[in-house]
Amino acid sequence: MASITKQYSAAASQASDATERAAEFWTQGVEKLTDRLPALLPQIDLVPAVERYFDFVQRAVTMNRSIAIEWAQAVGMLSGAARERFESAGVAVRERAESAGEVVRGRAESFERAASEQAEKAEKAQEELAREARRIERQNAREAHEKARARYEGMTKAELSDLLAKRDLPKTGNVDELVERLVGADGK
Repeated sequence: MASITKQYSAAASQASDATERAAEFWTQGVEKLTDRLPALLPQIDLVPAVERYFDFVQRAVTMNRSIAIEWAQAVGMLSGAARERFESAGVAVRERAESAGEVVRGRAESFERAASEQAEKAEKAQEELAREARRIERQNAREAHEKARARYEGMTKAELSDLLAKRDLPKTGNVDELVERLVGADGK
């Protein structure tokens, strides 16, 4: 009766140790991932581009205001010479408005391209982060498996067979197969 209790206590202790080791591996993996997280994500700063865009729009509005004032002054003097001035001012207004419109469209396209490039960089960084997390997870699993196998390293086939028999597991196969069977049973 006492030997069954000792065996049960030993098995419970081993299971507890295995659980603590697995938790420790996961904790280490998460710490490694969070330590690397800032280096994987690019710095995305759209503020300067937005500020330049709105500075440009403000200059365009100011320029259009001065053109409109010139046009209004020209309308006020509709005599013969003033009419000619008005017509030339109208041409100048149209040319400046068209020029300003082209510049605004170009700036808007440039801003859209910059935003799209930043979004692509962020998406690539997320993909790289996911790949790194999967790699760390696989590495932790390999380390945990190797650590679990280390318990049985150096045991003879007869010793491994005895352990398998105590667990009502098949005893056939080479030493590696027996060790894998025990490790698999430990993980359940």
